[in-house]
Amino acid sequence: MLPRLFKKNHTTTSFQVILLGFLALILLGALVLTLPICSRERVWTPFGDTLFTSVSAACVTGLVVRDTASHWSFLGQAVILLLIQVGGLGVITVAVTFFRLSGRRISLSQRNMMQQSISAPQVGGIVRLTGFILRGALCVELGGAALLLPPFIRDFGLAKGIWYSLFHSISAFCNAGFDLMGIREPFSSLTGYAADPCVNAVIMLLIVIGGIGFLVWEDLLRNGLRVRRYRLQTKLVLVSSALLILIPAVLNFLLEYPELPLGRRVLASLFQSVTTRTAGFNTTDLSQMSEPGILRMIFLMLVGGSPGSTAGGMKTTTVAVLFLAGATVFRRRDDVECFRRRIGQDVIRNAGTILFLYLFLFSLGSGVLSRVEGLPLLTCMFETGSAVGTVGLTLGITPGLHQSSRIILMLLMFLGRVGALTLVYALLPGGKNPPGKKPLETVTVG
Repeated sequence: MLPRLFKKNHTTTSFQVILLGFLALILLGALVLTLPICSRERVWTPFGDTLFTSVSAACVTGLVVRDTASHWSFLGQAVILLLIQVGGLGVITVAVTFFRLSGRRISLSQRNMMQQSISAPQVGGIVRLTGFILRGALCVELGGAALLLPPFIRDFGLAKGIWYSLFHSISAFCNAGFDLMGIREPFSSLTGYAADPCVNAVIMLLIVIGGIGFLVWEDLLRNGLRVRRYRLQTKLVLVSSALLILIPAVLNFLLEYPELPLGRRVLASLFQSVTTRTAGFNTTDLSQMSEPGILRMIFLMLVGGSPGSTAGGMKTTTVAVLFLAGATVFRRRDDVECFRRRIGQDVIRNAGTILFLYLFLFSLGSGVLSRVEGLPLLTCMFETGSAVGTVGLTLGITPGLHQSSRIILMLLMFLGRVGALTLVYALLPGGKNPPGKKPLETVTVG
């Protein structure tokens, strides 16, 4: 079915193909998961539940209405893992790779789709970059699984330990947040490993590697420690990611978890700071967080990871560009500059548009959810922020939501994964700039 998506006609754009690819993946996954063989009890799972699960997995979110370990059989878990892997790397990237392995030549239109799928700056070298991404992802995921083997084999035995290591490594690298720890207690995530330095460190490392972006990987491997040669995007991603990890971690340590011993408090503070921006794992009870802590987490979930990564959200570079634009206004400068480079006005306009779209979707979803379910607004803000940021963290209300509220969360997860601008470009026809410019007139703002 997917190869047909690449036979573009004159009315189909790359953005529409990306959208259709994700929709096809979600629908196929939902249909397979309904089969009795995919559930532990060998019963038909309602399509509403499987659709929500498929959307969450393909959009690498992690919100679930059925506990992954206790409801789904090994085959069901494997289907979920496949959805996570394809959704994390990008439907178009994986589909074109299989298309290439069949021996067929990749056309220019297919290269354009690949470029849009992974947010590459240019079409040139896109096939080589895609191969690099797939090889790199495989190496990182297998390496993470190997590091997780000792604690998981110790706790679950050899066969199950290997499966758990692979599942959680892929889920963490793809920033999905799905886990199999419900075998101990449903919806418990990684709370049983809150004091385990190995599991915490490996999961955090996988999340960060998957969330910084494929183009940043390439830049780091090509230039090593020669920082001056890094692209501006790489520098912005590294600096903003570091700040968004360290500052919330310090605030978590100072303001949350007062009852924990020092070592566990450090681990919990750092882990929750890393995972909140799109991974969806948790090692502590989130319902015990203070209201300022919940608001802090909502902000981090909306920001998300970096462009061209397995993560969702507005993206770190969007927030960085808007921060720099604000600083430029305060300094009364004409151009937005960073690391001796100038940022174009089109980038700033896109960043502002993305911020507006995400805040609009987040606010609308929160209000409707609170109204429909009769729940506190802050709780609904957390859940909708988790959905639109494709994070997967929850305060425990998702399994009990009505179908209408689940539909809202599914739409938010889908929009958060494919990108708000991708949806706009796919649905609205592109217009050409007029030959001349209209008269300029000043408008007072602020």
